[in-house]
Amino acid sequence: VQLQASGGGLVQAGGSLRLSCAASGRTFSNYYMGWFRQAPGTEREFVAVISRSGDWTYYADSVKGRFTISRDNAKNTLYLQMNSLKPEDTAVYYCASKVLDGAYSNVEPYPYWGQGTQVTVSS
Repeated sequence: VQLQASGGGLVQAGGSLRLSCAASGRTFSNYYMGWFRQAPGTEREFVAVISRSGDWTYYADSVKGRFTISRDNAKNTLYLQMNSLKPEDTAVYYCASKVLDGAYSNVEPYPYWGQGTQVTVSS
């Protein structure tokens, strides 16, 4: 599956952004979909994951209550609504997909990745 992330940009602290990830090539609804992020000099970290049907989600503690992951299987698109953004949310955000169950917050089990979109939050 090919993934294309978009929607990043520059926003002030407290603001909002909505990221999108368009999927193509395979049946989108067969995949768990996740968002990860990577700030300069740090390892890629888990942000959120959503099940194949969208009936459950799981978030990193750092974004819980501020970010919402969702998907539209009819449009083959994944979303990340980010509210109350903080400067520490600044990073390149990546969407990723996997078929197998489990290990949802680990980077290695995801074989498919988008190219990343930059999110910068100014203080």
